[in-house]
Amino acid sequence: MTARPPSRRPSREPGIPATFLPGRETGPPPAPGPAAPEPPAARGARRAPGPRGARAAEPLAAQDRERLLAGAHHDPHGLLGAHPVPGGVAFRALRPFARSVAVVAKGLRAELYDEGDGFFAAVLPLSELPDYRLLVRYEDAELELQDPYRFLPALGDLDLHLIREGRHEQLWRALGAQPMEHEGVAGTRFTVWAPNARGVRVVGDFNYWDGTGHPMRSLGASGVWELFLPGIGEGALYKFEIARPDGSRTMRADPMARRTEAPPANASVVHVSHHAWQDEEWMAARAGRPVHEHPFSVYEVHLPSWRPGLTYRQLAEQLPAYVKDLGFTHVELMPIAEHPFGGSWGYQITGFYAPTARLGTPDDFKHLVDALHAAGIGVLMDWVPAHFPRDDWALAEFDGRPLYEHPDPLRAAHPDWGTLEFDYGRPEVRNFLVANAVYWCEEFHIDGLRVDAVASMLYLDYSREEGQWTPNVHGGRENLDAVAFLQEMNATVYRRCPGIVTVAEESTAWDGVTRATHHVGPGGFGGLGFGLKWNMGWMHDSLVYVSKEPVHRKYHHGEMTFSMVYAYSENYVLPISHDEVVHGKRSLVSKMPGDWWQQRANHRAYLGFMWAHPGKQLLFMGQEFAQGAEWSEAHGPDWWLLDPSYSAEADHRGVRDLVRDLNAAYVATPALWQRDTAPEGFEWVVSDASEDNVFAFLRFDAQGAPLLAVSNFSPVVRHGYALGVPGRFTAWQEILNTDAGRYGGSGVTTPDPVKTEAVRHHGRPASITVTLPPLATVWWRAV
Repeated sequence: MTARPPSRRPSREPGIPATFLPGRETGPPPAPGPAAPEPPAARGARRAPGPRGARAAEPLAAQDRERLLAGAHHDPHGLLGAHPVPGGVAFRALRPFARSVAVVAKGLRAELYDEGDGFFAAVLPLSELPDYRLLVRYEDAELELQDPYRFLPALGDLDLHLIREGRHEQLWRALGAQPMEHEGVAGTRFTVWAPNARGVRVVGDFNYWDGTGHPMRSLGASGVWELFLPGIGEGALYKFEIARPDGSRTMRADPMARRTEAPPANASVVHVSHHAWQDEEWMAARAGRPVHEHPFSVYEVHLPSWRPGLTYRQLAEQLPAYVKDLGFTHVELMPIAEHPFGGSWGYQITGFYAPTARLGTPDDFKHLVDALHAAGIGVLMDWVPAHFPRDDWALAEFDGRPLYEHPDPLRAAHPDWGTLEFDYGRPEVRNFLVANAVYWCEEFHIDGLRVDAVASMLYLDYSREEGQWTPNVHGGRENLDAVAFLQEMNATVYRRCPGIVTVAEESTAWDGVTRATHHVGPGGFGGLGFGLKWNMGWMHDSLVYVSKEPVHRKYHHGEMTFSMVYAYSENYVLPISHDEVVHGKRSLVSKMPGDWWQQRANHRAYLGFMWAHPGKQLLFMGQEFAQGAEWSEAHGPDWWLLDPSYSAEADHRGVRDLVRDLNAAYVATPALWQRDTAPEGFEWVVSDASEDNVFAFLRFDAQGAPLLAVSNFSPVVRHGYALGVPGRFTAWQEILNTDAGRYGGSGVTTPDPVKTEAVRHHGRPASITVTLPPLATVWWRAV
């Protein structure tokens, strides 16, 4: 949306006196006359003879001079560059460490007077502004450069209007470092939002990290500062030096940087994408696959530790093939936006618009997404709009005052993580986050955003004691600004990016997380507009159940059935995520009771129950092969467990084979996903067999074809177990059994179809009699 201003370059060369053109004097030499008056001496100035016909410029006002040198001037373009004055054109440059500066143009070379402190100026008797450059001589070099202060703003009025309104949906195209051609000259436009700053300068490797010569101009009430630097392009390192309201200065990374240095370095990098996308078919087809009515099986990955040491491009050679082989439909990448501390796993972000440089460039990350799409794998990423760290080179008090964070210290400080919460009520901050969500979906073809820590955003009293929070205008505990932000974010990305899905990690009973934003619920709020929500209640309750010894499970039977009381209140994902296998919680298999065989059997039975339960499913890396140790970001999954030379390799390979077969059967069975959000797609068969530790239910597809899932969470074989079934089917075929020998089970299976009997049971007109294997889940399909 950047409007290109008209060029200030003249349509023809200005009239230049002959005395300015060396070797081209055409008339007699001028008559001798009185000596020109000596130019006024600025502080520390060294007088240099000006060109014939040139005169000293009017000195800068002392206040302007001091503000420019201090980096605290709002309008450097009004003082530097070329400006018409009575009798000619005044040129002024600020070039620290230069020995001399000259103005050069066609047929013109004129030395400027040295005014001291890096200022050089003169008035030349020109009738028009020339198309000029600066010839800057240093101690050991002479450079011919474009003057940044001869250009009009490179940011248009429409951009500024949208920024002020908080409605710029492609904000990354307006703010940050944007390589471009401006007024016919190649360079980079630097823009930053810093409304409280007294002044802002660009510093980088191109000016030896001294911004004295590159002050930015304020673009009025927008709070945006801008400077076009000719000749600066891709790969340049930069930051913004901000003069705070109290007179101090701070060096800040660009909040909108699209590329960064690899931590612990933290400079921003000018970036141009050269990636040519190859996923047109995937993107076109994505919009026709509503996630609620299609398979959605997610493999959660922490990219830096999945295979430690691999880059994005190396991961592209291994991760898609691995995920495709196991049959997952999607990967969910833990936050890949830039973060300074690896131990945060990416959840404390400083570069919201930059993929972490630990693994490569932004184009390298695009290559990985492209490779996953080529393998038929959708890509979700964790997105963290709830908080940000306090690093003094990032967002915290960015321009000397609370800007991205809430101005109330009690509202700003996140009580759990020592971080700062965003001020969702400020239009520009809300715009920064909404545009960020759009950015990942549009620029990186991300298929979905899993939004972290939504509950901490929704409640003013989240993790706060009485007296540490203030009620909203209605006297309630709801954060109305956060609610409005989440609604706007969801509405915007769904409108702009067909086929994407947003997923909320929300741990409370907030009404309407996955309800449309325009549908008002009983609490008076419209829905938040998410597509899916993590079912934290199911996760907690079911893990409590399976962690008990089988003899005690009858006392916790309701932990496994309660989820169906509210299963259709939202559109759910069943998550076994990284959070459940760290910090002393133990890995999934290690949560299970009993010896090693029983632990694996429980693990397999639980996965079979999870894949059959209404809702999508998510499994964290390493749990697919029953890793016994907790996950650590330092070394990642224990892949050595799958080394054929390891004595117990078959045990772990068997669990991974089960996960592969679970996904294959899941995708091939519409009853397991087609009516995931419809109560008609589920019926209990056995929900009260607490003494048996047995659960049985039916799932139905859109045509009414059923699948019967039965879990026996006791370590005994149950022979002759009768189950009520629909009467219109003659037989039932076992299609998956977690006790199969190839998975490491005891091999209690039923290979032949089981005939339906006209014996009423469990309130149904017919039944089948089966053998239930120990600590196992079995799926039967009607035939």
